[in-house]
Amino acid sequence: MGIQKRRISPRQKMINLMYVVLMAMLALNVSSDVLNGFSLVDEGLNRSAANATTQNAATYAAMEAAMEQNPEKVREWFAKAEMVKNISDSLYQFAEELKWKIVREVDGEEADLHNINNKENLEAATHVMLAPGVGQGQALYDAINSYRERVVKMVDDSIQRRIIRDNLSTAVPQKGQTLGKNWQQYMFENTPVAAAVTLLTKLQNDVRAAEGEILHQLISNIDVKDVRVNEINAYVIPSAQTIVRGGRFSAQIIMAAVDTTARPEIYIGDRLISSTNGRYETICNSVGEFTLRGYLQMRNGDGEVIRREFTQPYTVVEPTATVSATMMNMLYAGYENPISVSVPGVPVNKINATMSGGTLTKKGDGSYIAVPTAVGSDVTITVTAQNEGRQQEMGQFTFHVRKLPDPSAFLAVKDPAGNVNRYKGGMPIGKAALLATPGVSAAIDDGLLDIPFRVISFETVFTDNLGNALLEKSSGANFSERQISMMRGLARGKRFNISRVHAIGPDGIERTLPYALEVIVN
Repeated sequence: MGIQKRRISPRQKMINLMYVVLMAMLALNVSSDVLNGFSLVDEGLNRSAANATTQNAATYAAMEAAMEQNPEKVREWFAKAEMVKNISDSLYQFAEELKWKIVREVDGEEADLHNINNKENLEAATHVMLAPGVGQGQALYDAINSYRERVVKMVDDSIQRRIIRDNLSTAVPQKGQTLGKNWQQYMFENTPVAAAVTLLTKLQNDVRAAEGEILHQLISNIDVKDVRVNEINAYVIPSAQTIVRGGRFSAQIIMAAVDTTARPEIYIGDRLISSTNGRYETICNSVGEFTLRGYLQMRNGDGEVIRREFTQPYTVVEPTATVSATMMNMLYAGYENPISVSVPGVPVNKINATMSGGTLTKKGDGSYIAVPTAVGSDVTITVTAQNEGRQQEMGQFTFHVRKLPDPSAFLAVKDPAGNVNRYKGGMPIGKAALLATPGVSAAIDDGLLDIPFRVISFETVFTDNLGNALLEKSSGANFSERQISMMRGLARGKRFNISRVHAIGPDGIERTLPYALEVIVN
């Protein structure tokens, strides 16, 4: 069968993205807690390297079998494959030895590479890689350069050559050049142990990926590519299984080992689609989980019709962006704080959140009510998502807990149309509207929050004709008969004050409002 040159795989795209995240984290002065995240990245890279090693071993085995069957034709390519294996294993092992040296430098001879105790240590990697006379940084730099230049010469495809060069680049970024650092200093100077180990694991992964590309190039030159198959299956290869609403779902629909001169017919549902290269696209305007179903149909050499079914699940999600103000990450104690939780690329029905130091109640898809318990004690919201059948932690978010601010006192006055307006003093109010108002109200009303409080008492201060202050107290939110009588006797332009308003908010805290409400009678 014909073997086409591989383009960058989804696995390698994921690895490159993980490396970008890793470098971004290195650019920050992260805490020791965050360094635990490097362990997750390192584990993922190790798994990818192990899978690549297994795939490469299978290719070596296939070439060895071909060598036994036809040594005359295969010998040249098999010799190159052995050379690639030797130099790849050499650089891979060198990186492995450096990881152990760094870990043993910080944790001692009993160190465990897979369970590092002092991940945050900044000196171990610096000493192992950059110590005068014994540092291994220059040797690693030279080994990577030598390996890169040897393997790219064996790749014909210019895109693959560029990918290998980029993955194994030792160029110093502009920031490092500005600081006057060489490559090894930029990578390992004052680098936490967890980060240094992950960087070396990433190198090992890139080595196995490059090795696989070279093997694919070599095996395409021998008759392994002409192996006859006895099984034909349909496959759907989507560019992504999670799509933002409004985006484009794109999938490569192929039949394995097809004859390139006889393209299969593609049916989505029962509808034949027109496609010369096996690509199907559709605009996704609705969110949710969907399944692409259909079948491929073609004739074999005997004229018999072969049909193979296929299914491919995919998810369409809303466009999502998270913007948070660092100085506003707070919740109010004893108050039902509404919050929303989302994870880009994950349906909301697969997301869960919990909170320490209070209660977190789910109200709907992505909507929660957080009620912290104590003022001054930070709470942490932990977000998890179901990923491949297991719950995976997606992040922890800390919020400061504050007491609800004091409310403002006001009179709920109705206008002629029956609309209720909040009179907060400082301007005239009609006597009729004033007398129609039952009492004093209080609420937080700052344009963002509108939280009512229960008024339990207040005082009014009137001034008689002789200039004497007359104090009247109310034992509830409503005006007393005496207060109403005094308001009724006020002439136009007269005023009185409402002060010492006692109110209780939803947090159960009783407070005395510090400001007086001046009422001017019109």
